[in-house]
Amino acid sequence: MPFSRLGSSPIVLKRWIKRFLGLLLLGGLAGGLLYSFLPKPVLVDLSPVTRGPLKVTVDEDGRTRIRGRYVVSAPLSGKLGRIRLKPGAKVKSGDVLTTIEPSDPALLDPRAVAQAEARVKGARSAVERASSALEAARLALDHAESEYARAVELFRKKAISPTDYELKVMQQRTQVEEFRSARHSKEISEYELEQAEAALLRTNPRAASDMPDGEFLFTLRVPPATVAGGELHVLRVMQESEAVVAPGQNLLELGDPSDLEVEVDVLSADAVKIQPGARVSLEQWGGDGPLEGQVRLVEPSGFLKISALGVEEQRVNVIVDFPDRTQVPRTLGDQFRVEAKISVWEGDDVLQVPMSALFRRGDSWAVYRVTDGRAVETVVQIGHQNGRFAEVLDGLAQGDTVIIHPGDQVSDGRLVQPRL
Repeated sequence: MPFSRLGSSPIVLKRWIKRFLGLLLLGGLAGGLLYSFLPKPVLVDLSPVTRGPLKVTVDEDGRTRIRGRYVVSAPLSGKLGRIRLKPGAKVKSGDVLTTIEPSDPALLDPRAVAQAEARVKGARSAVERASSALEAARLALDHAESEYARAVELFRKKAISPTDYELKVMQQRTQVEEFRSARHSKEISEYELEQAEAALLRTNPRAASDMPDGEFLFTLRVPPATVAGGELHVLRVMQESEAVVAPGQNLLELGDPSDLEVEVDVLSADAVKIQPGARVSLEQWGGDGPLEGQVRLVEPSGFLKISALGVEEQRVNVIVDFPDRTQVPRTLGDQFRVEAKISVWEGDDVLQVPMSALFRRGDSWAVYRVTDGRAVETVVQIGHQNGRFAEVLDGLAQGDTVIIHPGDQVSDGRLVQPRL
């Protein structure tokens, strides 16, 4: 009997071990199934609510430009000589820029040539007719002079009456005036012939000896300019080669490259926030570090501009000066691109939160504040904002942690875990 009990003891022990392992397996499966249905923490990016300086700026692209720009134009029409000045050349008031000479006559077509030749023939006939009239007048004058001399002698001897004498005197004077009139008529005919022949002038290449003298040349000079040192630089040459120009045609631009300002066009809604004297940071101009500027003028009139997306925008020019011109790099020139950040509000100790943490909840702003590992939706009151950070007026305190870029999985009370 004892032997049978001892023999059966290992079998019972094996049965209990199998039962225990089975229960343990079932418990593990049940626990795993239960854990799979439990909510898992959502991985999020966190950021603290801090205090520090905050600046609100209007950011737009701008262009440098020379303040005192002189555009030299042609004062009259004519043939412009080649402008040999190059951009960057230095000139002073009164220096010769180029000359303008009379234009060549226009080309004649066959019809115009035939008309001009007919006028020349008519003018020559008129000259011949005037010559004949002048010769007839000269003969009549010679005859009147002879009759006058004979009448003087006879009147002295009292051989003719005073009436006959006065008649001869009048005839002599009349013939003198008719001779003068005939002579003037011939001169007019000769001038008309020259005018008709001038219409036949053809346009041909000029020889060096045929160049007009100074009497027919107009000298274009540098205009008087009130700049430091009295020197101007050539900024741009619009018409370098020799050409026929019209009155008012722009030829070249002059200016002082050291006298720079910046023109920034901003939206009219932003322009109302900008005050003269506001500080400006000029960046991305090509050098190291930003340049400091100051708003001198917000132009009182705006203009319509079409954006790159085809949207109509009402914009206003803001003019920015350099307070310290000695700090302006000499390599910065006219019409260079810069990125301007115009300050419209600044605070030194501002409670702020990242803009990426904010979202709209009805008519208010809200954030997800992290408390004990859970996201808590919190309504906040926002003040100034600059695109990266916003001023917190109410709803958060320094040291709070908020979720930035919250996704659809984040909700009020949801477990969250910082993303490593």
